Amino acid sequence: MTSPRAPRLAGHLIVECLVAQGVTHVFGVPGESYLAVLDGFHAHRDSIRFIVNRQEGGAAFMAEAAGKLTGRPGVCFVTRGPGATNASIGVHTAFQDSTPMVLFVGDVASDQRDREAFQEVEYTSFFGPSTKGMAKRVERVDDPDRLPEAIARAFATAMNGRPGPVVLVLPEDMLTRPATAAPLPRVEPVEAWSDPGALRRLRELLLAARKPFVIAGGGGWTPQAAQALQRFAENWKLPVGNAFRYQDTFDNHHPQYAGDVGIGINPRLAARVRESDLVLAIGPRLGEMTTGGYTLLRPPKAAQTLVHIHASAEELNRVYQADLAINATMNAAARSLEVLTAPPELPWADWTAAAHADYEANLVPQPLPGDIDMAAIVAVVNRHLPADAVLTNGAGNFASWVHRFHRHHGLAAGHKTQLAPSNGAMGYGVPAGIAANLLTGRTAFTIAGDGDFLMTGQELATAAQYGAKSVIVVVNNGMYGTIRMHQEREYPGHVHGTHLANPDFAALARAYGWAGAKVTRTEQFEAEFAAAMDRSQGTVIEVLLDPEIITTRGTLAAIREAAQQRQG
Repeated sequence: MTSPRAPRLAGHLIVECLVAQGVTHVFGVPGESYLAVLDGFHAHRDSIRFIVNRQEGGAAFMAEAAGKLTGRPGVCFVTRGPGATNASIGVHTAFQDSTPMVLFVGDVASDQRDREAFQEVEYTSFFGPSTKGMAKRVERVDDPDRLPEAIARAFATAMNGRPGPVVLVLPEDMLTRPATAAPLPRVEPVEAWSDPGALRRLRELLLAARKPFVIAGGGGWTPQAAQALQRFAENWKLPVGNAFRYQDTFDNHHPQYAGDVGIGINPRLAARVRESDLVLAIGPRLGEMTTGGYTLLRPPKAAQTLVHIHASAEELNRVYQADLAINATMNAAARSLEVLTAPPELPWADWTAAAHADYEANLVPQPLPGDIDMAAIVAVVNRHLPADAVLTNGAGNFASWVHRFHRHHGLAAGHKTQLAPSNGAMGYGVPAGIAANLLTGRTAFTIAGDGDFLMTGQELATAAQYGAKSVIVVVNNGMYGTIRMHQEREYPGHVHGTHLANPDFAALARAYGWAGAKVTRTEQFEAEFAAAMDRSQGTVIEVLLDPEIITTRGTLAAIREAAQQRQG
């Protein structure tokens, strides 16, 4: 039992509870609905930092990035109505990316509910929870002395099973009432261990296989779990691919690495997954992007023998009927797998070597027209970034350049190095990179598209205010490139709604107190990037890319021509 404390505002108790849970940084946009909490942050400013963002979407993205980096819930505070709806993009990202996060929403006063009061929203309906919603749990706290219980439950819910976001709704009048409760102790996630019988069955399936393949990813990985996964793969000589935007799960330099299984997949890797006779999916939920629109593995029963290991029992057999489903957290699963005894000889050595050779061959770029060679630019980034740098991106074809050509050392080397939204949220990369530098002090590099950057570029003001540094490469092709690509494929030559008239990104960066540079030719980039790495403040490097260069493999003209031929 924790002893009661002297009465203080409920808003102060919330901050005490966050400190007890080990939270050091909170992201948000202030609102009159939770002034008492802001006063609590002021009272505890030596223990916890409230980072003031410029828009709630950026705040929620930063909190989601914190959850990915630390494995514990990132925390975001927003006000009611528009503040909560703005933040919903980060909540949705946390849900689909299986990231622990807690969103606190200051709400209308209790005596004003259900009258469509100013900015009133019914949050359970808006955020879920459901398998198609945005949050694992939505809870309103009306009793100030139950705040420790609610906050501890929110942290436990966010971390246990399949990690994800929780929303806590805080009535404005409740926050100003006296509270005597004490914070509860720090909550730790519960480990779910693999069933020994299932492990024996898995070993039997491995021994019967001739072309096995591992897909690793999803939430809940730690460096220790990644190291155990690597030992398991080495013991059994298995080829390993990383799920979409979880490319730091398995070391990309490892001789058994086969590449990323996601958008823009290496065609040879896609063929290999289809050809496999045993797929071990360790951690990913096997969504649309990782399965190539549910074609690499066809639901409900894949042609390949499927072993699905996931932290959530509810996720197993929900889309795919697995031949073997194992409910285990990644730490427990990987540690169970690494002690699974392999025979002295395995029949798939050539299969694994060929998978890695295909990956290495895919690192050789196709020749493309124009004055900017994006593969060469990524090569420069690779040379200059330290191994523990955090790479971030939002959504768009521009991200495929780092997905294909950057090589992560992976979590097994001790650090999470990729922050990217598997739900395809535009605008994620800029705030995620800023949060990464604030939280870890490590080098942060962001690649953004022109449209992507303008979703959350105002968070450069947040970075300048708190002394955060990241290096942002804005790939400017004057359009929403991914949509234009699909437009040309489906309606060739009918260009509408995808053109962008952009600002001078370098000048915009300077207006925020950052450095800005513009690159029009490949050979200009290395000097600008090296200078950016040496600066104390952040830098935006605008790269003017020929609009024809639409993917790492081809041009808009080629897509248009193919579509026109297909349509007769």
